[in-house]
Amino acid sequence: MTINIYDSTYAYLFDQDTSVECLFTDAVWAEGPVWLPDESAVIFSDVKGNKMFKWHEKGTEIFRSPSDFANGNALWTDGSLLTCQHGSRSLSHTDRQGKVSTLVDRYDGRRFNSPNDLVVKSDGTVWFTDPPYGILSNEEGYQAASEIIGCYIYCYCPQQKQTKLATFNTMRPNGLFFSPDEKTLYVADMSGVEFSDGLHHLVAFDVNGCQLSNRRTICEINPGIPDGFCVDQHGLIYCSCADGVLIITPQGKTVAKITLGKTTSNCTLGGKAQNQLFITASNCLFRVRLNTKGFQYNAFD
Repeated sequence: MTINIYDSTYAYLFDQDTSVECLFTDAVWAEGPVWLPDESAVIFSDVKGNKMFKWHEKGTEIFRSPSDFANGNALWTDGSLLTCQHGSRSLSHTDRQGKVSTLVDRYDGRRFNSPNDLVVKSDGTVWFTDPPYGILSNEEGYQAASEIIGCYIYCYCPQQKQTKLATFNTMRPNGLFFSPDEKTLYVADMSGVEFSDGLHHLVAFDVNGCQLSNRRTICEINPGIPDGFCVDQHGLIYCSCADGVLIITPQGKTVAKITLGKTTSNCTLGGKAQNQLFITASNCLFRVRLNTKGFQYNAFD
């Protein structure tokens, strides 16, 4: 495990003695980490293991089993937990008392494919992607035909209790995250997983209410594909790739890389100062301490 800096302007991100810590190794396919400020803990999914785990400084425990093939996780503006579930093809809501309910599982009367990842805007709207990975086989969900015949990005508006189609201009959308000013939504479009001539690109959209427009390519991810990612307070993007995390400017320049030697799925910024990068990769959960921080938890800290 190594850290490489390609642009000295960004050397400040790491101390000279910064190391990569391995916190957990017993997942089948770890995904969807999210920091819980109230508990100083990380919730993450084991999609193929059909479990969710909770890590804290004293160790790791099972959070939910079975998890209905949970994948991405995010916190709502009140600190409650939202989860993408491949099995039920839905978003679930876990309130602050631990009660689990279905938030949304259909659009225009049709079941989603398999909601994969999600992000919450400061106004409480919930944005999520819906690729087919949970219905292609029984490995990450339950094999089934698509009812929507498309892989789109949606926006759930809690005030209206409505789900809106934000854009159909994606092939296989996966991870997504807002820029700090929330004017831009970054999306991993990773159709290269299924198609030899498919994409492995990080793209961006302008945000207009509950709609997305002006799709543009930020960069092509190499090696491998973009899966999940997060953004820090300065707008730097921490994006998964075949063997680690690439650190990318909003203009698409790769300025550093954390090499883990494992296929990497996702990451989130957490810790009390929001300066710890928690990374899910293959069967593991990793942590790297940074000299930057996230920006998403101020609503309920």
